[in-house]
Amino acid sequence: MSKPPKHIPLPTKKDLLDFIRESPNHVGKRELARAFNLTGPARTVLRQMMKEMEQSGDVERGRRRRVGKPGSLPETMVVEIVATDTDGELIARPLVWEEKERPPRIFMAPQRRHGEPAVGVGDRVLAKLRRLRDDTYEGRTVRRISAVPATVLGVYRVTPQGGRIEPTDRRHKQDYMVPRGESADAEPGELVLAEVMPGPRPMGLRPVRVIERLGSANNPRAISLVAIHANGIPTEFSEGSLEQAKAAGAPTMAHRVDLRKIPLVTIDGEDARDFDDAVFAEADRDHPGGWHVIVAIADVSWYVQPGDALDRDAFERGNSVYFPDRVVPMLPFELSNGWCSLKPDEDRGCLAVHMRIDADGNKRSHKFVRAMMRSAARLTYTQVQQAIDGQPDETTGPLLEPVLQPLYGAWKALFAARERRNVLNLDLPERKVVLDDDGRVSRVEPRPRYDSHKLIEDMMIAANVCAAESLEKAHQPCMYRVHDQPTPDKLEALRDFLSTLNLKLAKGQVLRPEHFNQVLDAVKDTPQSHLVSEVVLRSQAQAVYSPENLGHFGLNLERYAHFTSPIRRYADLLVHRALVRGLQFGEGPLSDDEARRFADIGTHISQTERRAATAERDAINRYTAAFLAELVGASFAGRISGVSRFGLFVTLNESGADGFIPVATLGDDYYVHDEAGHALVGRRSRKTYRLGDVVQVKLAEANPLTGSLLFQILESGTAGDSPPRPTRSRPPEWRPERRSRR
Repeated sequence: MSKPPKHIPLPTKKDLLDFIRESPNHVGKRELARAFNLTGPARTVLRQMMKEMEQSGDVERGRRRRVGKPGSLPETMVVEIVATDTDGELIARPLVWEEKERPPRIFMAPQRRHGEPAVGVGDRVLAKLRRLRDDTYEGRTVRRISAVPATVLGVYRVTPQGGRIEPTDRRHKQDYMVPRGESADAEPGELVLAEVMPGPRPMGLRPVRVIERLGSANNPRAISLVAIHANGIPTEFSEGSLEQAKAAGAPTMAHRVDLRKIPLVTIDGEDARDFDDAVFAEADRDHPGGWHVIVAIADVSWYVQPGDALDRDAFERGNSVYFPDRVVPMLPFELSNGWCSLKPDEDRGCLAVHMRIDADGNKRSHKFVRAMMRSAARLTYTQVQQAIDGQPDETTGPLLEPVLQPLYGAWKALFAARERRNVLNLDLPERKVVLDDDGRVSRVEPRPRYDSHKLIEDMMIAANVCAAESLEKAHQPCMYRVHDQPTPDKLEALRDFLSTLNLKLAKGQVLRPEHFNQVLDAVKDTPQSHLVSEVVLRSQAQAVYSPENLGHFGLNLERYAHFTSPIRRYADLLVHRALVRGLQFGEGPLSDDEARRFADIGTHISQTERRAATAERDAINRYTAAFLAELVGASFAGRISGVSRFGLFVTLNESGADGFIPVATLGDDYYVHDEAGHALVGRRSRKTYRLGDVVQVKLAEANPLTGSLLFQILESGTAGDSPPRPTRSRPPEWRPERRSRR
């Protein structure tokens, strides 16, 4: 006698939804039936339940009638690689995304196919996706749809097999072939720009033709030239711009207040090439203990007006780009180093803000004027700091009592207000590349950080706040500098990490910078301090330009706009024009067309800012690699500054140089990537390499052409080291607002 069929209960909708949401890909009826052991009539009921869940919006249907969590991605789709994260991994997003929410993040796995250049930022690829968690996927390249750019920058070589180009971009894993007659007579060792030749891909190396010769690759100046071309930085001004700049002259006194008798001074770095801001302070006679501060900024809007040739070129650039050996300016030399530079003892037009602050640094009032000024001195941060510390020179001596001491008095009040405001306290030093007379690297060192730097920064921040407030009061468009709160996924990842150190970040309330500062203070002067600072830094959002005011989270300000550097930032020029229009200052106001396009302009100049930052960082990396190329085999102390599935990023203590240790070189073990703990852990040995760990490494390879460094770990150097003074972190998404090093 046969047994009756065993009754198998149907899953609830919650059971089905939990399974679908936890699945790494879309699932079909077959997978669901197998998972819940459903057969016969139960499969019919399952089909009806899936239809109801789709109609209610609990799931969405993908290809081949498979379903997934709403907002989830299909198993295969075309994606565009948009960025590289701080661990060096490529990040992609769906090429088509019509949802209101942000698209999920896609981390691209390394390519396994040999003979193809590695995909990079700008490329579009058909990718196979696997969900890691709700909003994060891993993508594997199936094939490249299109590659950007279609040009290759590299060094021309001659081999027995013919001409070759060794690319400067480390993403290109092999050389390119130059067919006979396509070298443009390039000499061996020359830096050249080549274009990929059209047509089907032949076997072997991809063919290219040389379209521009850029000089010897051994010339030290070639390093920044590589960064300029690799990142598409515009270098040539139009004839109209150059003609306008050469025809420029002194501004008139129309609509201007005369500030020429006030001893305004500029304070910049020794290597500064343009001077667009000047400062002055005095005791406020009407309010004992208070201060009257003036911040005067070069009047660029007088010379560069909406829609003219200068404006079109400035918009294309978006900002100036600074390298150790040169600057690619936003404006032609006649303006950036001439009429718009606040040179000592020369009349210059300016927009100035008078600020009245009390003894506690609180602003009582402010007023903008269009003015004429005459700088009393061009000072450096070092000069000013030495003068305040009791070592004035012949320039700062006469200015110490009437100018510098009041400036420091006013700054101390502003700094006290900044401390009460509890800004995000991530003050990370930067690298400085020092060149000799031949343009070669003589040393790489941390850039000094004095109170004189903070003085200028805090006065510029105060002026920027005044600009945003005045534009709102005048009902004018404002190009805000916004820094949004960290995203929930980054906060959750940060909390997971902090929990491994028995640290907690406030939950269930509106987060403010002070909550992050409490975490940082809890590990101050401990071995974990640098590690926690790194992870907190990476949790922050990216600062951008936008006409929509989201506030500035890092500075803990409700409104903020860049006003103080119109020579080198297009955003500041827009703010000047809006002030000219709103306060009726005369020539050069913001146009109606510009006001309508503010959202698009904000997106554009945010992109050019990132482009410039990438180019500057690339140049620093190449200079540093050139400096270390003669030290291959030497050992160095450093810290782990990034952890990925593929290896470790290490920052050297002394030079701040960044390099990579492939996971395959870590030893005879299989290392598992602990994403939450920012660590690689040996499966057998349990040996752990964690973000922030002190390590001793050996330099295995230094390639000045690509700026890449490869290290090998020295196990004996990891025990007992005291935490050295950090010199530089991996490139962050946000740093505290400070002046460019120029």
